[in-house]
Amino acid sequence: MVWKPHVTVAAIIEQDQRFLLVEEETPAGIAFNQPAGHLEPSESLIDAVKREVNEETAWQFTPEYLTSIQLWRKNPDFPSFMRVCFVGHCYDHNPEQALDEGIIRTHWLTYNEIVDHKSQLRSPLVLTTIDQYLAGEHYPLTLLKTFLDLE
Repeated sequence: MVWKPHVTVAAIIEQDQRFLLVEEETPAGIAFNQPAGHLEPSESLIDAVKREVNEETAWQFTPEYLTSIQLWRKNPDFPSFMRVCFVGHCYDHNPEQALDEGIIRTHWLTYNEIVDHKSQLRSPLVLTTIDQYLAGEHYPLTLLKTFLDLE
């Protein structure tokens, strides 16, 4: 059997000292998460995070830099995830757009409100990446190179 982690993207979006999170239905119940999701075939990581933010929040997203690339597994019985976390800003919100399946609503939460929901976070990476962002960890998007269909 070949082991391979699930590749996902996530977005940290701060506006007026509030962070954009989604409230979503999960197999473990309702959870809060950054706009995030899986990389699709023939898609760059940057295109994936733009798409996921739009599908889950109805906002357009411009990534500005990376804050971390994380390998995470809840425990040995769970799948592993390679998560690429972007930081950027939103523009052009479409309140009439239907949100992705499983998304209940979006929230702009302060850091303290997120900490208050710590037991409801989708994974510990939600708060970890916000802490990394607030600590000033950022890396240029030029670290990412896409070589799809390259002969």
